[in-house]
Amino acid sequence: MHSLLLRAAEEGETVNPFIPELYDIVWSAVCFAIILVFFWVKILPTVKKILDERAEAIEGNIAKADEAQRQAEAALEQYTAQLADARAEAGKIRESAREDGKKIVAEAKDSATVEATRITTTAQAQIEAERQAAVVSLRTEVGTLAIDLASGVIGESLADDTKASAVVDRFLADLESSESASAGKK
Repeated sequence: MHSLLLRAAEEGETVNPFIPELYDIVWSAVCFAIILVFFWVKILPTVKKILDERAEAIEGNIAKADEAQRQAEAALEQYTAQLADARAEAGKIRESAREDGKKIVAEAKDSATVEATRITTTAQAQIEAERQAAVVSLRTEVGTLAIDLASGVIGESLADDTKASAVVDRFLADLESSESASAGKK
């Protein structure tokens, strides 16, 4: 650059160092045009093709993602429906179990009532049988005592069974009539 300035000073022209010569501009324009045509013909279509492929891949991935999202939502809806069905079924089973429990309790109560009634009836029959046995035993003992007492009062032996039996029956009948008469007065 220093030599250019010296040469320009020697020639006497005023040369601006920032403005190139005309032949430099022409050759630079020709090189630029060749590079531009090469870039336009070779590089730009390749870049455009790569960008188009990338856009298609992105759009394909977006479509796949949308499809996966739809499938996930469908699976979620199906799962929610199955869960609701399972909950409803569980509710039915619980209700059925409650009803079965109530039936079992009612059957147990009925069975216990029947058993209690049977036991009560059996106990009453047994009590009545024991009372009858006690009455017969008491009559026999009272009859024996009455015969002994009557034998002592009369002074004769009442060994005849038919006679003794008639005396005992008459004594007990008189005793029962006197008790019922005294109970009727009260």
